[in-house]
Amino acid sequence: MDTTCFSESIYNLIPSDRKEPPQPPRYVSIFKASIKDNTQKCKAAMKTMGPPKVELPSPKNFLKKHSMEKTLPPKKKFDRNEPRKPPVPLRTDHPVMGIRSETNFINTNAADVILGVTKKPKPIYVDKKTGDKHDLETSGLFPKYINKKDYGVTPEYICKRNEEVKKAQEEYDNYIQENLRKAAMKRISDEEREAVLQGLKKNWEEVHKEFQSLSVFIDSIPKKIRKQKLEEEMKQLEHDIGVIEKHRIIYIANK
Repeated sequence: MDTTCFSESIYNLIPSDRKEPPQPPRYVSIFKASIKDNTQKCKAAMKTMGPPKVELPSPKNFLKKHSMEKTLPPKKKFDRNEPRKPPVPLRTDHPVMGIRSETNFINTNAADVILGVTKKPKPIYVDKKTGDKHDLETSGLFPKYINKKDYGVTPEYICKRNEEVKKAQEEYDNYIQENLRKAAMKRISDEEREAVLQGLKKNWEEVHKEFQSLSVFIDSIPKKIRKQKLEEEMKQLEHDIGVIEKHRIIYIANK
């Protein structure tokens, strides 16, 4: 029996999609982590918080004409007879010889070093990995102001101002108390205040309900007058409600 008839089929005429073989994983060195750590250690060896904030120059201090030129010394009158250098010694002059000092410079220097105050090194900071040094006191990184004796102490003018404010408050309180005694004012209780507040809100709701019942078209003078009157009443009630809600303590004058 011929087997070629089984391979010849209409399904075999359709070309099939070619599948690409998967790519192998990318090569990664086993020394990558150690090299990265060594690089970071070398970079961070001299790292600081960065360069200090330098105050920008003022635009008023601009460069002026002839400001960079060197000034000459004042002109002196030339005198030809004035000697410029000491005279040359004569042939008969002999230098002074044989003078010796009795000071023991070795012991003197040793005593100065032992009894002298130790010189402290100047504080500096490094802002680059190349080792550039700068003065620490003028950089703004050194806590110079918090070490002052008067640091954190309230200034005298603030204490004086606080005393003046306290004195003014006491005078104002005394003035209020005196006026209360003269006018014989009475403080309303919380229950009375709440009752007045609820009554004002109830009145506002009634006026608002009456305002909403107005006609849509205000085409006559009486309607306009009525609408304006209701708006003024609602505005006054809202103002009174706001005043009572804002102030917890209310005084009224006795009749």
